[in-house]
Amino acid sequence: MSIYTKNRYRSFDLDFVLRSPVPRKKIKGTMEGLGFLPDGRHFRHPANPYIVDFLLPPLSVGEEPVREVSEIRSGEMTLRLLSPTDCVKDRLAAYYHWNDRSSLEQAVLVCRDQDVDMREVRRWSLNEDKRPEFEVFKALAAKGNDRA
Repeated sequence: MSIYTKNRYRSFDLDFVLRSPVPRKKIKGTMEGLGFLPDGRHFRHPANPYIVDFLLPPLSVGEEPVREVSEIRSGEMTLRLLSPTDCVKDRLAAYYHWNDRSSLEQAVLVCRDQDVDMREVRRWSLNEDKRPEFEVFKALAAKGNDRA
């Protein structure tokens, strides 16, 4: 979210989707070695505001697997993350299924700064059986945004 909204929204939640299942014990040992302590299924560091979570594969948004990931490269490092379109779908999933209005606002913020495939978001939303909720999102995203 922070990357796609140019830090207008800051999430202190880092979700990592594993490429293959890893025993929780191994993750816990690695994270504790970095100073992170278990807090339920998450990890927290006393000197760091970020909450870290590890999710089992496959990477998915709602009921659908993610087919493509975006990459940001810096030197020899590569960060793989959801595309702007899948980021919007991820935020909309929270709005659609838990009525989380802040997630709706986050989806709109991404649309204001990124190229989002609204036809794909609509297709996915209809598959999630959320047409009325999609229409609310679409109207908000269209305000002040010529891409929506």
